[in-house]
Amino acid sequence: MQKHQSQPLNDFIEYPHDEMLKRANEFLQTSQRRHSIRSFSDRPVPKNIIEACIKAAGTAPSGANHQPWHFVAINSSDVKKQIREAAEKLERSFYEGRAGEEWLDALKPLGTDASKPYLEYAPWLIAVFSQKKGGVNTDDKNTNYYVHESVGLATGFLIQALHRSGLATLTHTPKPMSFLTDICKRDKDNERPYMLLIAGYPSDDATVPAHALDKKSLNEIATFI
Repeated sequence: MQKHQSQPLNDFIEYPHDEMLKRANEFLQTSQRRHSIRSFSDRPVPKNIIEACIKAAGTAPSGANHQPWHFVAINSSDVKKQIREAAEKLERSFYEGRAGEEWLDALKPLGTDASKPYLEYAPWLIAVFSQKKGGVNTDDKNTNYYVHESVGLATGFLIQALHRSGLATLTHTPKPMSFLTDICKRDKDNERPYMLLIAGYPSDDATVPAHALDKKSLNEIATFI
């Protein structure tokens, strides 16, 4: 049986128990300050901050390490305008009945509607794409595995990286999202839009819906056996 190539794990850091607990609680507190907002400032955010956050997202685990994702970071005013127009067109049909009453009732406590001005106003939009074929090398055409799970993990890494850098975010998933493929000029045969992230500084009047602060307790989300 052929052995795979490997190298020693030489960058793992082990901490004493007290330090582990301190770091875990500090991360919890940092995560508790992460909120989805819908009022963004147009204050510029340097490109190198977004680059570092996307690189962090690229360290996420993935099926067979194929890294089946691509991130399109959008700062262009013209492109953001195109995305807003296309997204709001879909959102109007969504809120006018396509969603169904149960879905609309679930959204009411969040105060959402078809108007998405932040898509044009925020300094950065990051379109996340999943890839059906690929591999470790960019030009590979192998089957990708656990694509949805892998891209979800990378997106989570990206959200936390943006938050830890000092930026606010919002996830946006209009359906269908095929317009992102066209606007971002991606390969429609191999890639599928997964999510649109809005990133920037919150506006002075930014708020958080009270409903969004209602998080389940540890006993409700975890079982220890």
